[in-house]
Amino acid sequence: MRAVRFHEFGGRDALRIEELPHPEPDAGAVTIRIARAGVSPLDDKVRAGVLPASMRKPPPLVPGASAVGRVADPGASGHAPGARVLLCGWGYGTTRDGTWRELAAVPPDHLVPVPDEVGDDDAAALAAGAGYLTAWLALTKTARMRPGQVVLAPGIYGAVAYAAAQVAPILGAAQVISTVRGADRLAAVPPAGNLAVIDLERETLGDGVARLTGGAGADVVLDGLGGDLTGPALGTLRRGGVLVSIGYTAGTKAAIDVTDLIWKTARLEGFLFTAFTQREIADTYRTLLGHLAARAVEPAIDRVYPLEQAAEAQRRVVEDRPLGRVFLDPQV
Repeated sequence: MRAVRFHEFGGRDALRIEELPHPEPDAGAVTIRIARAGVSPLDDKVRAGVLPASMRKPPPLVPGASAVGRVADPGASGHAPGARVLLCGWGYGTTRDGTWRELAAVPPDHLVPVPDEVGDDDAAALAAGAGYLTAWLALTKTARMRPGQVVLAPGIYGAVAYAAAQVAPILGAAQVISTVRGADRLAAVPPAGNLAVIDLERETLGDGVARLTGGAGADVVLDGLGGDLTGPALGTLRRGGVLVSIGYTAGTKAAIDVTDLIWKTARLEGFLFTAFTQREIADTYRTLLGHLAARAVEPAIDRVYPLEQAAEAQRRVVEDRPLGRVFLDPQV
């Protein structure tokens, strides 16, 4: 079978198309034929070697953290041959070979059925970058968001913020606030009922949140950017609020004013998928797929590339930062 793999950490030119043996599943495993494999900033970080050794296996490694496909060999799992499934296990493309390949043998509890009403592209967009999964778990489990609260998720072009704009209202948020830089990128954001987007080229984050909330501030911040934005984001919290640190696209170092924590009795929490069980992750995806089938959430789709263009797909995600999700199609 064809797969994308790298043998040493480095730039995108380290990615190679290789012929690998068909997977030989362990007892109880399921072989799936991958129709769509997600491409996310995490794949770029793994290939570049910036993750700590405890969070990735040494090369050679097949990248890719998410996938949608069909059951090719169900083994004794009970999954029906040909059934459409979403892969939802942890560690693909980091601690184990990932999804940028034609076939994969996976544990049966890592698969969630895709409803007939949901197409492969929409299901793959739901999973790519894990934005919807992250937003749902961060809001319900980590932040413990309550109905009527205000959620700030900076960086609407990122997977988590884009998903939070749709997930938070389902959970009862009164308002969702996000950010962009530039009028052109602002104009491309689809309108949503209770979503407000601040253009950071026109006003500061603090001024924008104050304007939109009448000075009250946000109850929950989902910070997928880090860097210079974390301090101002923390400063937007109202008393008793919480900032959940999810990512560091803008940098791993942040300066904060500790009085934003002390005087507001605010919380600062970290988010990582290893804090959740496989059942919690699978159950969350079942819930999200139900909302997708009902069109309560609508993931954005950018482009689909063949395996041979994996390097360009990574460049597209990291450098162009499109609003929609990017996939590979291993079957073309």
